[in-house]
Amino acid sequence: MIGVGLGYIGAGLCAGLCVLGAGLGIGKLAAAALEGVARQPEAAGPIQTLMIITAAMCEGMGLLALVIAFLAVSTLNKGIPTAGSSSPASVQASH
Repeated sequence: MIGVGLGYIGAGLCAGLCVLGAGLGIGKLAAAALEGVARQPEAAGPIQTLMIITAAMCEGMGLLALVIAFLAVSTLNKGIPTAGSSSPASVQASH
């Protein structure tokens, strides 16, 4: 049972750190794009296009990390018997 608890903690840390990293990446990207547009206003169009594409990739990686964390938690939940049920796994464990 301790391993299941550690699995939940690991999934939470995974999701939190990946979303934090994606947020920091998008923030740094936006700051650099704004600085570039401030230096060369005529290049605002191409800079904005590159910024949107890169921000979408960062956000996609953050969402992928969340999906993986949710899948890990749902896999952990499969091994836990619910109250009042007699699943084969819990019956084998008691014998």
